[in-house]
Amino acid sequence: MFETAGIVKRHGVRPIEWYVEPRGWPERTAAYLDGAEALFVAAGGEALDKAGLAAGDIDCVVTVSSSGIATPSLEARVLARMGFRADVMRVPVFGLGCAGGVSGLSIAARLAEARPGSIVLLVAVELCTLAFRLDELTKANIVATALFGDGAAACILGTNGGIAAVEGAVEHTWEETLDIMGWNVDPLGFGVIFARAIPPFVEEKLAPVMAAFLARLDLHEADVDRFVCHAGGAKVITALEQALRLEPGALADERAVLATCGNMSSPTVLFVLDRVLGGGAPPRAVLTALGPGFTASCVSLKAA
Repeated sequence: MFETAGIVKRHGVRPIEWYVEPRGWPERTAAYLDGAEALFVAAGGEALDKAGLAAGDIDCVVTVSSSGIATPSLEARVLARMGFRADVMRVPVFGLGCAGGVSGLSIAARLAEARPGSIVLLVAVELCTLAFRLDELTKANIVATALFGDGAAACILGTNGGIAAVEGAVEHTWEETLDIMGWNVDPLGFGVIFARAIPPFVEEKLAPVMAAFLARLDLHEADVDRFVCHAGGAKVITALEQALRLEPGALADERAVLATCGNMSSPTVLFVLDRVLGGGAPPRAVLTALGPGFTASCVSLKAA
């Protein structure tokens, strides 16, 4: 299973020795708070630097994370360290899982559009490795141990120009699919729900959802220069190529992110987007990710 996962290396917030000892909620939560705060500051700070902004310029912070629980939420915990204003709007988002990067982008864009001139910082941070379990040798847990890694990504949205404009966004949740992906919660922490049926489900169900989304924007598949997809796993990437009628191997950047970072849940699609933008922004890109619900989240970006 590890050999066929398509992953060469991943990153974790704790040394490997930490994961081979039994851990409960208090230890997992302490590791989450410590690691997620550090990654929030690193990713958020890098986004600000690239945009030539200071933390005090940010009017709203959208924090996406489903791999730990923090109350007060992460953006409040790092408020002084980052230098956010006391009146910054805080929008923590939990429970979107792998779809969180795309859904978070949609939420941040709508908040920026609602108050023209405001600047919104989106930070997606996930510490999936903290949910690794030693007590349940199920197929789902072994797959999760082979697949998931830790990471964070951030971007800034506003109404005064940038790399690309958000043309539209949509979410589609299929009925009676709660058992496909998510968390079980028990005394030791999170336990992964991860169905083997995900690749065939994607192959069968995604195309009509994408067609309906594009139709709402008066677009067709031929109008999309690049589909930017969440790198959920090697089989999922292949299923996405088939569902979106792409050439085999078209999602090379997705496979590269998966190989070097693993599936980091919500930040993963933003890693792929960053890699795609490194070659120049495509005229039109459509981001898509699938997460608990079972939900497809899509955002269309038009190059500035």
